Amino acid sequence: MSENQVRERKDVEAKYQWDLGSLYASDEKWEEDFTELKKLSEQITKYKGKTVESSKTLLNVIELSNDIKRKSENIFTYAKMKLDEDTREDKYQSYTDRAKSLMVESEERLSFIVPEILTIDENKLNNYIEEESGLKRYKHYLEKITRKRKHTLSPQEEAIIAQSGDLADAPQSTFSMLNNADIKFPEITNEDGEQVEITHGRFIPLLMSSNRRVRKDTFKGLYDTYKKYKNTFAATLSGDVKKNIFYSKIRKYNSAMESSLDNNKIPVDVYDNLINAVHKNLDSMHRYVKLRKKALGVDELHMYDLYTPIVKDIDLKFNIEQGQDLVLKGLQGLGEEYVSTVNRGLNSNWIDVYENKGKRSGAYSWGTYDSEPFILLNYQDTLDDVFTLAHELGHSMHSLLTRDNQPYVYGGYSIFVAEVASTVNEALLMDYMLKNTNKEEERLYLLNHYLEQFRGTVYRQTMFAEFEKMIHAEVEKGESLTAEKLSSMYKGLNEKYYGKDIIVDDEIAMEWARIPHFYYNFYVFQYATGFSAAVALAQKILDKEDGALNKYLEFLKSGSSDYPINVLNKAGVDMTSPEPVDKALKLFGKLVDEMEKLLG
Repeated sequence: MSENQVRERKDVEAKYQWDLGSLYASDEKWEEDFTELKKLSEQITKYKGKTVESSKTLLNVIELSNDIKRKSENIFTYAKMKLDEDTREDKYQSYTDRAKSLMVESEERLSFIVPEILTIDENKLNNYIEEESGLKRYKHYLEKITRKRKHTLSPQEEAIIAQSGDLADAPQSTFSMLNNADIKFPEITNEDGEQVEITHGRFIPLLMSSNRRVRKDTFKGLYDTYKKYKNTFAATLSGDVKKNIFYSKIRKYNSAMESSLDNNKIPVDVYDNLINAVHKNLDSMHRYVKLRKKALGVDELHMYDLYTPIVKDIDLKFNIEQGQDLVLKGLQGLGEEYVSTVNRGLNSNWIDVYENKGKRSGAYSWGTYDSEPFILLNYQDTLDDVFTLAHELGHSMHSLLTRDNQPYVYGGYSIFVAEVASTVNEALLMDYMLKNTNKEEERLYLLNHYLEQFRGTVYRQTMFAEFEKMIHAEVEKGESLTAEKLSSMYKGLNEKYYGKDIIVDDEIAMEWARIPHFYYNFYVFQYATGFSAAVALAQKILDKEDGALNKYLEFLKSGSSDYPINVLNKAGVDMTSPEPVDKALKLFGKLVDEMEKLLG
């Protein structure tokens, strides 16, 4: 088989596949838990109407509810991760559908709990917490519920909302199946004259090619394919936006954005401040684009020129073992215990390394309170892939340390802080690599990579966030989202963010169709805020600021035991202020300055 052909999963060595045995040793064990969860979720109904009749009953309800959620997460996560291995597998499509349906059924049965907790006044609830010692660990959990009193409906209405879960998932599920399982991209001729099929995993590596014809063919091949399905993708995205607005209205929020951010008590100003801060610093991005045009020596810079390294004759390739070794060296500043745990994960089948036919695109870290923190990659030996490995290991270590130090109820972390640990890892790895090269061209290459991290994580994700804000606002004022309107808005944002020194090709107008995060309900802005917080924390660690490392490790152990703004504050970063974003973008400007000098 040619190395340019994507392998079937059975042809990938076992050492490069994750081992989901810490979730379920077999499909049969999954089936047993599936049956057990049905029985368990039926038990909760006996408490309906009785949740707050005593402190002991309240404790019993909360703990049984947690048992149901915990088992439900195990069942769904296993099914979905098995499906992600090969999205063509009918068996795991069925498992995932069954798991989703059971989750909805369980959530429906649990839906009376929050409304019933809200029937008790605050003083009585506090008395319950004082008299029943087991409730003390749930104080923050209960406070989060009572804080949203005015946005919670009656038990009957909450039950109806819970029943709508399957319907609400339809736009994202349809997008996922079309984007990962059904869509097929053309083949192009690579630098060596070989035919290579464009895939999600190969798209960026091909755009990094030093051969401009390869980049252009890849760019056009991918987006021309998306254009054929533009109306279907517009329908799925529009449906998801309408879902978000529907839920925000029935929960009495002013907007879908306010509803989404309120889940973690994030002020809307944080979102708007991010966009405004980036707008004020667009001149640095425009300078970087102009520098890229000059360095590549092209008369016209195109969108397909944005990923290729601007330093010639440097071809940094790292197989997975080399990548792992580099990451371990880069993370030494986080302490011996942290690094040894990472090393254990690298040698314990946490990671599903390589692309195979039908495998979900992209990368993620996932798992449950009871499993290892697994990582899905589509590793292609590039420098980007090494940083993706460091990034996902940051997520996994955050998850592991949280689960080791928090009870199940606080055993996750909010999406607002989700990207901090991953980006701290990337910043530390970059610092290590910059300090350990004495070659000017290699330093330029790494600076270019760091600038690309800023471009991709702060500028690009903020552009995505602004697009999300625009499309929700459009529907909230009664307008429709057609493929033409979506493409026009998206192209306009690219023109604004990248400036006059680049040709914003018509094909980029279709990029919105391939971004899965647009189905995550105002998620992407947190990549930019998280990156900014991470830059601040990494600098404190690198400067060996007194107490900085311990504060950071405590942050990783905190989970959701407090609101994310407060958790970050304890670590030493105030995200209610625009300062972290502004400082990050000032650093970007300094990196552009250094690169301009080195390039002459």
